[in-house]
Amino acid sequence: MFTGKDIERFANIETPFYYYDLTLLQQTLSACASAAAMYNYHVHYALKANFNPVVLNAIKEKGFGADCVSIGEVQRAVELGFRAGKIVFAGVGKSDREINQALDADIFCFNVESVQELGIINDLAASRGKKARVAIRINPNVDAHTHHNITTGLDENKFGVNSWDLPACVQALKDAENLEFVGIHFHIGSQITSLEVFRNLCTRVNEFAAWFEDKGFVVRVLNVGGGLGIDYHNPDAQIPDFSSYFQVFNEFLEVKSYQEVHFELGRALVGQCASLLSRVLYVKNGKKKNFVVLDAGMTELMRPALYQAYHQIENLSKAGKAAALRYDVVGPICESTDCFAKELELPETARGDLFAIRSAGAYGEVLASGYNLRERAPALYSES
Repeated sequence: MFTGKDIERFANIETPFYYYDLTLLQQTLSACASAAAMYNYHVHYALKANFNPVVLNAIKEKGFGADCVSIGEVQRAVELGFRAGKIVFAGVGKSDREINQALDADIFCFNVESVQELGIINDLAASRGKKARVAIRINPNVDAHTHHNITTGLDENKFGVNSWDLPACVQALKDAENLEFVGIHFHIGSQITSLEVFRNLCTRVNEFAAWFEDKGFVVRVLNVGGGLGIDYHNPDAQIPDFSSYFQVFNEFLEVKSYQEVHFELGRALVGQCASLLSRVLYVKNGKKKNFVVLDAGMTELMRPALYQAYHQIENLSKAGKAAALRYDVVGPICESTDCFAKELELPETARGDLFAIRSAGAYGEVLASGYNLRERAPALYSES
């Protein structure tokens, strides 16, 4: 929630920009760390959600690890001081160069997504005289009940090893002299709001862990991924219920004394801590449609165009005034999909009004582009 003092501060700042509430970020990180500590769970932050250096430094200082999906993310984590022993490297298409650089960084482990990848990592590790720690990412065929484009755990998805390929994985692991098997990994999707989904995941994790141990492997790590969603409709509710989330795994995941449980949370940690601030360039009132044209567009926040995602939008200049008209809130990009909301009820809006698009901390700044040769929007931080 923005105060009058905030709006005064923004008065002479050129828009668009991302505004980070560092107090809220710290509160969210502390809530997650405390809830995870109750069960001795290990949390790796998913850099793909937001790799802003100020945000990453706050996360690193809380002692979280890093979940990376490119060598760039691995290098960013190392440069900012994340411990190499807490960095995991996932991704369905790791290049040889990326694997070699991650081997040189001595990261905790690779989350491997195909039988072929096991062989490649083994060969590359051998050529460097190293032993690579690996976890097998398994596609559990669990429906996350989220948007189709952010579901990752079904047979139709490209991610992970399907169950029918696991025997070949076992043989590849037995044949590989330069791989150390540490455990199994899962990730079924993003923006999951039903805890029942995670209960179903636990059932599958239990089954696959038992299967690997029956084949003679010691499963030391149960990495259940992330995916916990946030409430985009009520951004002032702010902090996700980490206690209930972790409690599901405590109740339904079968964990042996020698096993660690790892999580890869992204959106839930950073999603609510940022907003995209923008000003109205033009108001176009018509017979069938009224348009508010902002100076921010899909180049600054891609989610509405990419996923038809909802973000709460507020006219800060008219705070407290009743809704008067319906507007399509759009950006300046030369694409019809450059639209943040349709038929949104707002106070009567004028050129120069300051708008806030909330819950932009995850998949906001990281998805920004220079399309239309747009300049990148800067970040501004709370004064706390």
